[in-house]
Amino acid sequence: MTLDAMYIRGSMAAILSVLQHSSCPQNTIFHFVASISANASLLRATIATSFPYLKFRVYHFDDTVMAGLISTSIRSALDCPLNYARSYLSNILPICVHKIVYLDSDLILVDDIAKLSETPLGEGSVLAAPEYCNANFTSYFTPTFWSNPSLSLTFANRKACYFNTGVMVIDLDRWRLGDYTTKIEEWMELQKRMRIYELGSLPPFLLVFAGNIAPVDHKWNQHGLGGDNFRGLCRNLHPGRVSLLHWSGKGKPWVRLDANRPCPLDALWAPYDLLKPPFSFDS
Repeated sequence: MTLDAMYIRGSMAAILSVLQHSSCPQNTIFHFVASISANASLLRATIATSFPYLKFRVYHFDDTVMAGLISTSIRSALDCPLNYARSYLSNILPICVHKIVYLDSDLILVDDIAKLSETPLGEGSVLAAPEYCNANFTSYFTPTFWSNPSLSLTFANRKACYFNTGVMVIDLDRWRLGDYTTKIEEWMELQKRMRIYELGSLPPFLLVFAGNIAPVDHKWNQHGLGGDNFRGLCRNLHPGRVSLLHWSGKGKPWVRLDANRPCPLDALWAPYDLLKPPFSFDS
């Protein structure tokens, strides 16, 4: 998980939900990535105080590696350099870390994370995630992209479907071997020149991995509960089972609860809220 002052409240709720629903919480190791400019000691102390027996490490992510690569997107929050840290995990984490579950900070689990971590990746996949093939995949890229055959043919012979990068199982050994960080950066560099997408760090992942990922049951990412990227309207769960609830989108449950304008599903997040006001991260 990434870690910063703005989302620490969500991160703490996510950690609690993982531990509460784990059959062997003592076997769970958390790797947190924080911006090099963040107050890492205060972030670390906030976690350690609430979870004194938690096995975790905090790593620094150097924002300067993103200089000149990030393009403005449809929502300013998506332009934060830390959103792109997931592309650099193979460099940030020690070489002895072979496989990880990546989680966003705006979610809670209601199932054992060990089940997700044991997802088989098959012989060739670098990552696994729930796919949503009914989503309009073309909408994630601009007309400039689709009108250029040399670009649109990227998805030729690939059954490319949308997947949400907030929940992924990643084989870091395969990632390192294939140098996928460089592949993602190459698309970001092209984006700076041609504007081929509008949505932050997601499209480069789709360009590199869509159609070549291992499947995960949709119950592991009931995403979109934060609404769309513009208004953050309330949304209901997708049909089916639920193992993970994800408030992706503009609306975050802690913000809506504090404003006394919660969505109905925010009540499912509230029991995991360890940092209710008047807590202040800067205190």
